[in-house]
Amino acid sequence: MSTPYPFTALVGQDDLRLALLLNAVSPAVGGVLVRGEKGTAKSTAVRALSALMPEVGVVAGCRFSCAPGAPDPACPDGPHETGPGTSRAARMVELPVGASEDRLVGALDIERALAEGVKAFEPGLLADAHRGILYVDEVNLLHDHLVDLLLDAAAMGASYVEREGVSVRHAARFLLVGTMNPEEGELRPQLLDRFGLTVEVAASREPDQRVEVVKRRLAYDDDPEGFAGKWEQEESAVRARIIAARDLLPSVRLGDGALRQIAATCAAFEVDGMRADIVMARTATALAAWAGRTDVLAEDVRQAALLALPHRRRRNPFDAPGLDEDKLDDTLEEFGGQDGQDAEPDPDGDGDGDGDGGGDGPGGGGGQPPQDAPEGSGPDTGGDQAADIPAQGEPSESGEQKAPAGGGEQAAARATEPFRTKMLSVPGLGEGAAGRRSRARTEHGRTTGARRPRGALTKLHLAATVQAAAPHQRARGRSGPGLVVRRDDLRQATREGREGNLVLFVVDASGSMAARQRMSAVKGAVLSLLLDAYQRRDKVGLVTFRGSSADVALPPTSSVDAAAVRLESLPTGGRTPLSAGLLKAHDVLRVERLRDPARRPLVVVVTDGRATGGPEPVALAGRAARLLAAEGTASVVVDCESGPVRLGLAGQLAGELGGTAVTLDELRADSIAGLVKDVQSGQSNSRRVA
Repeated sequence: MSTPYPFTALVGQDDLRLALLLNAVSPAVGGVLVRGEKGTAKSTAVRALSALMPEVGVVAGCRFSCAPGAPDPACPDGPHETGPGTSRAARMVELPVGASEDRLVGALDIERALAEGVKAFEPGLLADAHRGILYVDEVNLLHDHLVDLLLDAAAMGASYVEREGVSVRHAARFLLVGTMNPEEGELRPQLLDRFGLTVEVAASREPDQRVEVVKRRLAYDDDPEGFAGKWEQEESAVRARIIAARDLLPSVRLGDGALRQIAATCAAFEVDGMRADIVMARTATALAAWAGRTDVLAEDVRQAALLALPHRRRRNPFDAPGLDEDKLDDTLEEFGGQDGQDAEPDPDGDGDGDGDGGGDGPGGGGGQPPQDAPEGSGPDTGGDQAADIPAQGEPSESGEQKAPAGGGEQAAARATEPFRTKMLSVPGLGEGAAGRRSRARTEHGRTTGARRPRGALTKLHLAATVQAAAPHQRARGRSGPGLVVRRDDLRQATREGREGNLVLFVVDASGSMAARQRMSAVKGAVLSLLLDAYQRRDKVGLVTFRGSSADVALPPTSSVDAAAVRLESLPTGGRTPLSAGLLKAHDVLRVERLRDPARRPLVVVVTDGRATGGPEPVALAGRAARLLAAEGTASVVVDCESGPVRLGLAGQLAGELGGTAVTLDELRADSIAGLVKDVQSGQSNSRRVA
C-alpha cells in the first residue's frame, strides 16, 4: 500500500483542512463537499485525512464493522455478543463514478447461489464504509441511480437491499466526502444538501507559496516514506488533538445565545428547511472542541455559517455559491450578547480559549476564516456566474434592450426570468450515458427482458438463466442442490431507462433579433432550456451566428452554468448568416461523435427564420438544414418571430431540418396543460407542438 501524502504537509487551503478536521472531530457534522479547479490538492487532502482518523473497535469477523460495545441487533452477520472486540484503522472507501449498483449496496452472491443453492449476501461499499470515510471523487458526475442510494443511506444511516430474493438491512453511517470541479457540471440539490459543509478551493496566486507546494510535492514523489517520516511528529500532534477534541465534545455547551444567532443567521439567508440550523450547531460545537473550549463563541457561529450555508443558498445552478459576510456580521451583532458569556467575542481575537488551539495548526484555532484567500475566491464573490456579469447596455423600462440605429454590434441584453419548459426528447431508443431525457437501453432502469450476452456478462438475469439451465439438469448429471450451469445458459438482463443527450443550442444573435426587442425573451428561453438540460443531465454546447460568420461560444460541456455565462454576455447586431450557424453546428456534432459516439444530439435552433447576407442566403440555409437532417439529427426550432404579421420562416426551416417548430409561448410547460411531444426526426413536413 502506498504511503499517503501527510495531511500536515499541505500548503495553505486553511478552509479545506479545517472542514475535514471538524468532521474528524464530529462525524455528525455531515461530511464535506470540496469544490474547486483541477490541481488544487482536493483528493490529496481527503486521502491524507484517513491517516489521522482514530482507530475503531469492531466485532471480530463481522463484515459490517459492528461496534463491540453496542453491536447492531439487525446485523446480517449477527447476533453478536457484547465483548472487547478488536481495533483497526478507520477505512477510507472510494466510490468510483462508474460503479455499479451491486457494488455500492451489495447483492446476492451469484456464485454461491448457483453452485450451492443458498441465498448469501455479498456486502458492498456502503458496508465497507460504515464507521469510516466514503470518498467520491468527481461526485457531480455520479450517476443518478447511485445518488439515490447514497441519499437513502445518508438519511437513514442504514442500507436496505431488496432484490433478487435478498432482503437485507445493515447499518451504514459514514463520513461522506466529495470533490468536484464545477466546470464539469453541478450537483443535484438533494445530494448537495446532504453535505454538511462545503469549501471552495483555488490555487494560490502567491509565488512563494506555489514554490513551496512544488518543493514538497517533488520531495514526496522522490521518497514517499522518507517525506512522511519528516512530518510524523506533526501528524501525531494533530491525531492527538483530534482525539482530545472528541473527548471534549460532549462537554461543550451550546447556549441559547449561540442558538439564537444560528437560527437568526439561517433565517436571514433564507435557507430551506432546518438541516442548516442543525449542521451549524454541530459545526460550532466541533469548532469549540477543536479550540479546546467548552463554550461556543460568536466566532464559532460565524465560521460555521461560512462553511455550512453557502451551498444551501443556491436556488438554481446559475446562482453563485457564497455568503454576504457584511450581512452575516450584522446578523450576528444584532442577535449577539443575549445570553451572557457564550456570545461574547474572544478578547484576543484568536479564538484559542485556553491557548491550546494555537493558530499555527491546521485550520487555526477557533474558526476565524483565513485572511490570505486568493483574490476573487472568497465565498461572497460571484465567480464567473451569469448573474454577476454586468450588461454592456441598459435595458428599457419593459426589460428589453433598445436597439440603436444601424446594423452594428449592440450591447448585450439581460435575460428574462427562466421558466419550466416542455420536455424535448430524441426519438427512438439510444444507448448513451444515463440521464433523464430520452429513452435508452441502460445498465440501470426497469428490466424489459433478457438476451444472450454479447461479450462479458455485466447484468445477470437470474430467472432467465435458471430457466435456460433447468431443462438440462438430468442430462448434466446433477446430483446435489446446486444448479449445473454452463456459459450458454447465462442471460444478460436488458433494461430501459433514460439517457442524457447533447443539447446543442444554435442561437441567432443578429440585428433582427434585437431590432424587434426580442433578445431578452430569447435569452430567457435559452436559459430555461439550459436549466432543463441541467436537470436532465445533458451535455450542452452553444453556437451563435451574427454578422458574417458563426462562432462556437461554448464547446460541448457538462457545465450548464458556463453556457449561461456566455449567453448572458452575448452581444447582438449585424446580418443573419443562418447557413453559417447550421454548418458550424454540423462541424461541432461531427467532432463530438468521435469523442462520445453513444451520446445522441438534439439541436435547438433559436431564430426567427430570417437569412440574410451573401448570395442566396435562404437557399444556402436550406441546404445546410438538409445536411443535418440527412444525418438523422433530431432538431427543434424555437420560433422567435413576433408581431401581427408572421412570415412563418422558422416553420419552413423546421421542415428542412425534419424537426419541430415551437413558439416561445408554446415552449412553456404550462402553456397547454403540460402536453409533452417528442421531437420528430426524418419527416419532411414540420408541425407545431400543440
